[in-house]
Parts: sequence; structure tokens; C-alpha cells
Amino acid sequence: MHHRVREIIAAVPPGRVATYGDIAALAGVPNPRQIGWVLREDGGDLPWHRILRATGVPAEHLRTEQLALLRAEGVVAHGSRVDLRRYRWDPDADHD
Repeated sequence: MHHRVREIIAAVPPGRVATYGDIAALAGVPNPRQIGWVLREDGGDLPWHRILRATGVPAEHLRTEQLALLRAEGVVAHGSRVDLRRYRWDPDADHD
């Protein structure tokens, strides 16, 4: 599970975001919180900033840094919310 979660997160391309639930569903993990645990324990080398809450809002303690990293990739937030309809990664559609 751990390795698969890391692979999926690593595949989220610049300028796109995914939710913890998206990653959990793709990895077959029953609880999206487990994605946060993987990132916290072993995610320093992953594009962690591309993973958001289901509302499109970063975790409060990461918000400033996360939104700055996303902005540098062209992901524009409205307030502190990213428009998931516009920026959500679709692994079946992105074949760059």
C-alpha cells in the first residue's frame, strides 16, 4: 500500500492537484487519512503540495507554503481554495 500511494502521488503532474480521497481510491486504500500518514512519514521527496482536502483547501498548517508552491506551477487559488473542477488531475486523461 505504502509504495503504491507514493507512486500515485509522484505521478500527479505540475499544475494539477488531487485530493486525499482521490489518491486513496486509486491506491485501494479505505481511509483517505492514511494518505496523509504516508505523506507525513515518507513524503518529503514527493509533490505533497499537490494533494488537498476534498474541499480544495490545504491543511491549515501548510496553507501558505502549499498555495505558494501551487501558484508557482500555475494553480491559482481563490482565497485559500483551489477550484478542483479546473485543476483536478485525471490520471485517465493526462497522457503527456
